[in-house]
Amino acid sequence: MKTFAYFRADTPEQAPHLLASQVDPDHIDDNQIQGSQGGKYIAGGTNLLDLMKLQIETPIALVDISRLPLTDIEETADGGLKIGAVVTNSDLAAHPLIRERYAVLSRALLAGASGQLRNKASTGGNLLQRTRCYYFYSPTSPCNKRIPGSGCPAREGRNRMHAILGISEHCIAQHPSDMAVAMQALDASVETQRVDGTSRRIALADFYLLPEDHPERETVLETGELITHIILPLSPAGQHAYRKVRDRASYAFALVSVAAVIDATAGQINSARLAFGGIGVRPWRNMEVEQLLCSQPASPQLFNQAADLLLKDAKGSGDNDFKIALTRRVLLSVLNDACKGELQ
Repeated sequence: MKTFAYFRADTPEQAPHLLASQVDPDHIDDNQIQGSQGGKYIAGGTNLLDLMKLQIETPIALVDISRLPLTDIEETADGGLKIGAVVTNSDLAAHPLIRERYAVLSRALLAGASGQLRNKASTGGNLLQRTRCYYFYSPTSPCNKRIPGSGCPAREGRNRMHAILGISEHCIAQHPSDMAVAMQALDASVETQRVDGTSRRIALADFYLLPEDHPERETVLETGELITHIILPLSPAGQHAYRKVRDRASYAFALVSVAAVIDATAGQINSARLAFGGIGVRPWRNMEVEQLLCSQPASPQLFNQAADLLLKDAKGSGDNDFKIALTRRVLLSVLNDACKGELQ
């Protein structure tokens, strides 16, 4: 692990200034703070410290935000929840209001990691965890996420875990977070604090970037911008489910996962929210699929049409070709279970 400066932030407003103060103003670019050579925020450190040990991340400074007053889960005026960015994954999964109103989120968190990791991992950090691509984790391999322009060996190499949707010729790495998939289905948004003292709210649907020509840019966060809260709107009606297919029954990253909130009565789907993990370069949600299902009689034919629409642009890269068929089977299973007794 390379040497770095360490600072402890006392307030959310102070943290971005501490981080920005460690950047050489003559060499700032849009990604320096968020990139491996800039500064980094640290809360639980469950992903960042591993990357630093491998020298994949080599920040010049760490700003500790773990003691900031961002540990509360509060109800909002419209019946939603405001979640502090340093709430641990364990506390979030076990919170009574999460279990009662947002069961899909609780289930996704419990499926995501061991109890020891959940006890340390923060909510904000979970959203920002990096891909587990083999080549990204290998300092001796080319990787456009680590070294832009060096190439993507995963396209022709070991890619069993990799994405089939949203990929580009420069990157096919999958997004690893289970929590983010559930939050995508719940229409979550992110509140942040900027270096200039202003704050903003970003819909999670707009938070993650596709790799396209710049896979090193993963989110829309600006230089030094700090996640302070995650906002969940009023819980949607319907059955909550989180289905995760993985290589082993113990904790492992998803081959395919589905976060679903489906409201079906009298043989008809009234509403459907579906987000997918393991198959996309970001937590994947296709609104056209949901619109197709909405206000339609539940039937195997409809479910297959939804799968066709979801997977129309899916592209395997060799070892991960099986994910296309697996995604179809998992989606059909989730829809059948949610509409059990309602099928036409």
